[in-house]
Amino acid sequence: MVQEFIASYAKLLVNYPEEVRVTIGESNEECDEIIVYTNPLDTGKLIGKEGKMINAIKTVISGCKAKGGKNYRVNVKSSH
Repeated sequence: MVQEFIASYAKLLVNYPEEVRVTIGESNEECDEIIVYTNPLDTGKLIGKEGKMINAIKTVISGCKAKGGKNYRVNVKSSH
């Protein structure tokens, strides 16, 4: 659910939506790491000015913690 939400939301924000890829990996027992891969030209758009866009995404994901009890850490990386 979280992975699909982030992928669909990120695709709305970037210029190259076909290059958006989201993976979830377990970093420890309490926290999963979500990595959003984008075109290098779109990385800044997804992070936003002063990190406001990525912080908004993190805020929405924190609601998933209340439902599933799992913490998430979100990172944005260039796919190239």
